[in-house]
Amino acid sequence: MSNILEIKDLCAGIDGKQILKGVNLTIKTGEVHAIMGPNGTGKSTLSSIIMGQPKYQVTAGSITLDGEDMLKLAVDERARKGIFLAYQYPAEVSGVTNSDFIRTAMRSCSGKDVPLFSFIRNYEKACNELKMPEDLAHRYLNEGFSGGEKKRNEILQMKMLKPKFAILDEIDSGLDVDALRIVGENVSQMIDENLGCLLITHYERLLDYIKPDFVHIMINGRIVLTGGKELIAKIDQNGYDWVKEELGIEIDKEDDEKTHVLLGSCAHNPVQK
Repeated sequence: MSNILEIKDLCAGIDGKQILKGVNLTIKTGEVHAIMGPNGTGKSTLSSIIMGQPKYQVTAGSITLDGEDMLKLAVDERARKGIFLAYQYPAEVSGVTNSDFIRTAMRSCSGKDVPLFSFIRNYEKACNELKMPEDLAHRYLNEGFSGGEKKRNEILQMKMLKPKFAILDEIDSGLDVDALRIVGENVSQMIDENLGCLLITHYERLLDYIKPDFVHIMINGRIVLTGGKELIAKIDQNGYDWVKEELGIEIDKEDDEKTHVLLGSCAHNPVQK
């Protein structure tokens, strides 16, 4: 039986500015949904709100996972329910090693102890699959990592945590050709009846490795068109100017990168002693 992440009529903004203006989207495990669109249309905002970024204000609509209201839950609680977000700009955390971070996250999400030897075996296997450095386990989380290493480290976390739904926010930005192939192939291999994926991207080349079942075009805070691979080819050839002509939609030129925020310290509860 599939798990279902459902977004209905979602409206949200930040600091009095409305960004999402009625987003509707249903994702089932086993499916890959790609969202594409110009800068400033709310794609990264949508990913942050699904995960529970507290700085955004949801003014209408709902987000449910198997019928359970996610908007009532804090970020860490949503993670325990099986939602995972791979950041466009992963944060650096000094003093916490990469392996300790991932093992603690696994323990927190599952509510069970993670045996050390099985963790090391699975961790090393995942690192090898992602062509990650051998000393990764002992380095502080993302500190001194290259852009490509940070993105691959997000996918490493995803492989170890095994969420129900993975939201990948422009994981392809800043990757060279080889790293893009490695990341794309690893994500593609993880998609099955237990994992659904929401893929936010500007670049058609990532979709050569992660084949989407549905392609959505987001304009001005709404999903205005849904289709298949034919939309990717059309965007590749013509950009988004044809949307104005075919759908009669004026594309706002504002850039929502100004409103991009990380989850920050509100993303977790204090560690219980």
